[in-house]
Amino acid sequence: MDLLSRFFGPNVGYVVDLYERYLRDPDVVDSATRAFFASLPRDVLDLLLSPVAGGSNGAVIAAERVIERPVWRSEDIRRIVATARLARFIREIGHMQARIDPLGSEPPGDPDLTLEAQGLTERDLEELPAYVVSSPLARGAANALEAIERLRSVYSGTVGYETDHIQVAAERDWLYEAIESQRFFQDFDAEGKRALLYRLVEVDVFEQFIHKTFRGAKRFSIEGNDMLVPMLDEIIRLASNAGTGEIVIGMAHRGRLNVLAHVMGKPYAAILSGFETTTQNLNASIEVSGRSIWSGDVKYHLGFQRNYQGKDETEMPLTLVPNPSHLEFVNPVVEGHTRAAQDVRDHRGAPIQDERAALAILIHGDAAFPGQGVVAETLNLSQLPGYRTGGTIHIIVNNQIGFTTLPSESRSTLYAGDLAKGFEIPIVHVNADDPLACLAVTRMAHAYRETFRKDFLIDLIGYRRYGHNEGDQPVFTQPRMYAIIEKHPRVREIWARRLEEERIIAPGEAETMAREVEQKLVAARKEVVTREPYDDMENATRSWRTHITTAVPADQLVAMNEALCSVPDGFTPNPTLLTRFLQKRRTALSGERAIDWGHAEALAFASILADGTPIRLTGQDSERGTFGQRNLVLHDAVTGARYCALQALPQARASFAVYNSPLSEAAVLGFEYGYSMHAPGVLVLWEAQFGDFVNGAQVIIDQFLVSGNAKWRQVPSLVLLLPHGYEGQGPEHSSARPERFLQLAATDNIRVANCTTASQYFHLLRRQAALLESDPRPLIIFTPKSLLRNINAAACLSDLTDGQFLSVIDDARASRDPDRVTRLIFCTGKVYMDLVYRDGASTQYRPEFEQAEGVAVVRVEELYPFPEEAISEVIQKYSRNLREIVWLQEEPSNMGAWSYIAPRLLGVDTGGWKGPLSYVGRSEAASPAEGSSARHAQEQQRIIAEALRDIPRVSTTRARVAQIR
Repeated sequence: MDLLSRFFGPNVGYVVDLYERYLRDPDVVDSATRAFFASLPRDVLDLLLSPVAGGSNGAVIAAERVIERPVWRSEDIRRIVATARLARFIREIGHMQARIDPLGSEPPGDPDLTLEAQGLTERDLEELPAYVVSSPLARGAANALEAIERLRSVYSGTVGYETDHIQVAAERDWLYEAIESQRFFQDFDAEGKRALLYRLVEVDVFEQFIHKTFRGAKRFSIEGNDMLVPMLDEIIRLASNAGTGEIVIGMAHRGRLNVLAHVMGKPYAAILSGFETTTQNLNASIEVSGRSIWSGDVKYHLGFQRNYQGKDETEMPLTLVPNPSHLEFVNPVVEGHTRAAQDVRDHRGAPIQDERAALAILIHGDAAFPGQGVVAETLNLSQLPGYRTGGTIHIIVNNQIGFTTLPSESRSTLYAGDLAKGFEIPIVHVNADDPLACLAVTRMAHAYRETFRKDFLIDLIGYRRYGHNEGDQPVFTQPRMYAIIEKHPRVREIWARRLEEERIIAPGEAETMAREVEQKLVAARKEVVTREPYDDMENATRSWRTHITTAVPADQLVAMNEALCSVPDGFTPNPTLLTRFLQKRRTALSGERAIDWGHAEALAFASILADGTPIRLTGQDSERGTFGQRNLVLHDAVTGARYCALQALPQARASFAVYNSPLSEAAVLGFEYGYSMHAPGVLVLWEAQFGDFVNGAQVIIDQFLVSGNAKWRQVPSLVLLLPHGYEGQGPEHSSARPERFLQLAATDNIRVANCTTASQYFHLLRRQAALLESDPRPLIIFTPKSLLRNINAAACLSDLTDGQFLSVIDDARASRDPDRVTRLIFCTGKVYMDLVYRDGASTQYRPEFEQAEGVAVVRVEELYPFPEEAISEVIQKYSRNLREIVWLQEEPSNMGAWSYIAPRLLGVDTGGWKGPLSYVGRSEAASPAEGSSARHAQEQQRIIAEALRDIPRVSTTRARVAQIR
C-alpha cells in the first residue's frame, strides 16, 4: 500500500483508468506502468477501487479491509474519470463560484465546474460510490453526488481557496487536507462566539460614536470589514501560544484607529483627543537653536506599542509601525523590523536568525496591493537569505473600491491578491460577513506559516460603508453599490441574529452590549475635555556630540589587518585577488598612501566589530562592491565555497552581515530603515549600485528616513552609501543628487558627508558607530568612484591611528602663508582632486594649480549639519588680503550643493570681511551630466581653468601693512 500513497484526488481516476486498460491489454500501457502493476499483489491492486482519504504527509490509501473488486464497465470508468476531473476543477477553480461578496454580487463562475462540461448528470453521480471522490469529505456520503456537493460547499461557499499555483507537493497536500478536513472550522464554542460578538460590538460602536460625535471628521472607518480586528486578535493569540517573541504590524489608514483602540490597546481618550480641536496636543515640537519647530502627524498615521500577555502570563511585544499616506511603503519597513527582532548579533560571525522570535502582519488595501510596485518588491524579499522573516501573514482589507475607482479600472486581474500567485503564496478569499469563516482561515494562515515558514494571504472581502473618508459622497460615483450598502446590515447585527437563533444570547443582549461600550466612549470623551492633552510623540534626545575618539592604536590595526588578509587552510582564492588584493593589503600598512578606500572601510568595519557593535551591509553587489573595491566575500576558485574574513575576525565581539540585495531600491531601503529602527545599536548600511539609483526609493527617503523623527519621534541611524562623481559615464551614473538630500536637511535630522580621503571615510564610519546609542542620525555619504584607487585619496597607517573626522579640511599649502591668499575656493568631494592633482596615479600637482598664486582650496567634508564655525575660522584666517570667495562644483548650478551652500556662506561670521561670493561649475541643466565622455572632459577642463583664472594679486599697500604687523 505504501507504493500507492502517491495517488490522491484527481490522480485516482487516472490510475483506475490505466488499471482497467492494463487488465484488458497489458501492452496498451507503457512498460514502466506495466511493470508497476505486475509487481503488486492482486489484493493491493483492488485497493485502487477502495475509499481514498487525505493524510498530513500527502495522500495515502485508506482502507481497513480488502474488498471484492467490482466489475466495472467502460462507461463506469468514463464516469469515474469525469468525476475525478470535476473534483479537480472544484479544488482548483471552485473559488470562481464562491459567495465571497457580502453585497451579494454573482460570482464569475466557470463552465468547467458544471456537470454538463464533464459529460455527467446527477444520475451518473448517484450511481457511483462516494469514494471515487478522493477526499475526507466523502466519508459517510451516500454516493458521489453527495460527496461532490460537500466538496462544492467547501470550495465554493463563503470561502474561496487558490492553491493550485503552489509548486511544492507537500504544501499543496497540507492545504488540501486542511481545507477538506475543515479542522480549522472546529472548536468554536458558545463562550468564544459570545466573545466574538462583544468584540464586533466594540468595533462597530466605536466607529458609530465617532461618526455621530465628530461629524465629517476623517477617520477612515473600518465599517464593512469589521472582522479585521477579531482576525488580528486570533493571530496574536495563536502566535503567543506558539511561543512567538513579538509581532510587528503594518497597515495604511483604513481601520487604523480601530486597530489602535482594540488590538493595540491605545486608550479611547487618547484617540478621541485627536478629534477635539480644543485639546489637540500642542506639545509636538522640538527645540532647534532655541526655536520650537512644530511637527507631528495626523492621528491615523501614528504607531503604537504594547505588551500582550498570553495564557502563561508571558508578555509579547506588539508594534504597530507608523505609516504615511503612501500606503504600502510601510511593508518593507515592517519586514526590516521583524528581521531585526529575529537576528541574534552578540557574537562573532554572521547573525543567527530565529524565525520564531517575531512575526510580521501586513494589512493591505485592495487597490494598493496590485497598484503599488513596492508590494511586489517586498514579496520578492520573502525567501531571500538576507531578508526572509519566516513567513508574513497578509490581509487585504478589500473594500471592492479604491478611492472612487472600481476594480475594473484599478487592476488587470480578477482578484486583488493575484500578484501573490507569482510568489507561490496561498490565497484565501473570505466573505467578511461570515465571522466563523474569517477566523477559520486566520487559523489556517497561522498554521501554514508555522509549518512552512512562508507567507500566506487572506483576501478579506467586505465593503466600505462610507466614502474614502467620511466627508466624501460615494453615491456620486457608485450609486448602485451604495444603494445596496445603505440597506445592508452590519456584521455585528448579522452575527447577533445568528447567536440568537442558536440560543447563545437572549434577544436584546447585543443591544445591551452596545450601550455598555457607548458608555465607555462617553466617559472617555469627558476625560479628554477635562485633562491635559495626550502626547502621542515619544521624547527623543537632540544633542550633538561631534568630538568622538575614532583613532585606533596601530598594533590593533596591524593585527586585524593580518586577519583580514588571511584565508583558511585549504581555501583557494582567485589568483588575481590573491596577488592584487590580499597580498597588496597585507603590506599596505607599512607603505605611504597605500591604504585605499575599500581597505580603509574594511579596517573601520573590523575595529567597529572589535568595539562590540554589530554591522549589517546590503545593496546590489555589496559583497564585492560595484567597482570591485570591497571583496568582503571570497569564493574558492575550486569548490566555490565562500569565506568572509570579517565574520572570522578573532577580535570581533559582534556579528557581521553582508548581503547582495535584489534589484530593488524602495523595498530594500525600506527594509534597512525598519531594521535600523528595531536594532538601534547596529551599524546598518545600504549601498546604491550607483548613487542616482536611490531615486527609486524616494518615498522611503522623504516619508521615513528624513522625517520619521519629526513626525513620529523615531530615531533612525541608517547609513546610505551613494557613489557620486563626474567621470564621464553619462547622466545616469554621475550624480547621487546631493541637492535633494540637502533640501531635505533641517532640524538636525540627518548627516550629509562627501569625503575626499580614505582616512576621512574611516573616521566617519567609526564616528557614526560610536554615536548609535547616544546621538543617532541617518548618515548620507556620497562615496567616490575614481577616488577608490586614487593615490591622493589613499591613507597611511598614521592617518588612522591619529586624528578624527574633520568637517572642513584647510589647504595645507596656503596655510603656511595665509596673507598671500586672495581667492578662497570652497568645494566638496572629487572635484578637489581634479583641481589640485595631475591625475590619480601620481602625487604631482596640476600645473595650473602649482603655478596659481594667491589661491587656497578648502574642502567641506560634511555638508550638513553645516560646519559654520569651522568655515568662519577659515575665512577669518585668510581675510587679511582676501578678495573673493568661490564655490566650485562639478554638478550643474541647479544641482549639487550650490543652492544650499550659497546662503549659508553669505551668513557666516567673517570677522568683518566683506567680498563677493561667486560660482564656478556647470551651467544649470535638466540632465545631471553630459552623455559623451569627450564633452565631459572638455567641460571638466573648463571648470578647472575658470577656478584658477585671473586670481587677484595682493595689493602693495595691503602687503606692506601685513609686513609691518
